[in-house]
Amino acid sequence: MKHFLLSFSLLIIGLIVLSAPAAHARRSVTVLRMSTTTSTVDSGLLDYLLPKFEKKFNVKVEAIAVGTGKALKLGESGDVDVVLVHAREMEDKFVADGFGVNRRDVMHNDFLIVGPLSDPARIKGSKSAVDAFQRIADAKAPFISRGDNSGTDIKEKEIWKAAKITPAGRWFMESGQGMGATLTMSDEIGAYTLVDRATFISYKAKVRIAPLCEGDPTLFNPYGIIAVNPKLYKSVHYDLAMKLIDWMTSDEGQRLIGEYKVQGVQLFVPDAKKNSP
Repeated sequence: MKHFLLSFSLLIIGLIVLSAPAAHARRSVTVLRMSTTTSTVDSGLLDYLLPKFEKKFNVKVEAIAVGTGKALKLGESGDVDVVLVHAREMEDKFVADGFGVNRRDVMHNDFLIVGPLSDPARIKGSKSAVDAFQRIADAKAPFISRGDNSGTDIKEKEIWKAAKITPAGRWFMESGQGMGATLTMSDEIGAYTLVDRATFISYKAKVRIAPLCEGDPTLFNPYGIIAVNPKLYKSVHYDLAMKLIDWMTSDEGQRLIGEYKVQGVQLFVPDAKKNSP
C-alpha cells in the first residue's frame, strides 16, 4: 500500500512539473491592444491576418472595433497600443498632437453608394458621388448615415458638404452603428447608404441592395496604422506595436492582405510601398 501511495505521489508530482512549462508559456503571452475600424473586422480581414502574426510572435492581439474617431480616442487616452484606421486628416492630427508615432500606409479600397434596385432617386449612372447625394436629397429618398464619427461617416459628411447640403428630415436617419449593422438596416428598409467595398462584398450574399455609384476618385479609402506614443504612456507595448506595424507593412503582410478574398474578390489593395522614399 505504501509503495502504491509513493508511486501515485510521484506521478502527481511529475504531472505538475510537466504542466508547469505549458502554464508558464500561456501566462507569458502578451496582449497587444489594437483599436480599429469596424470594416477591418466586418470584412473578415483581421480574422484572417492576426492569427498568423500571433503565432509568429507569441502574442495575442485584442482588436477593439469601433469607428475611426473612437479608435483614435482610445489611442489618445493610452487605452490601446496601436490603431488601424481610415481617415487621413484625423490620423495626421493624431500624430501632430503627439499621440501617435510611426504612421504607415497599409492598404486601400474604396467606398460605394448602395441602395435598393428600384433606385427611387435615380442615382445609377450619376457622374459623381456629389451628384448622387444631390439626387438623393432632392428625392428625399431614405438614407442611413452611420453618424458615429467613423472614417465612413467623415467621408459621407465631406460629400454632403461638397454638395452644399445639410441633410435633415424624415428621409435622413442615423444608425449610430458599425458598417455591417448600418448596411443591414439599409437593406431592411430599402435605404441608400455609403459603405466601404470590403464590407459590402462580405455582406453581399445577405443583402438585396446593390452598388449604384462607384469609381469616383472622391470615394478612395486609404488605411493607416499608427503606434501610440510611448513617451506619453509608459504602459503601452510599443515594441510589440512596432512588430505589428513592421509585419503588416512587410512583404509577407502585404502579400497576405493582397491575397485575402471573399467570394473570389480581392477586398484590399496593399499600399506599404508608398512608405518607401
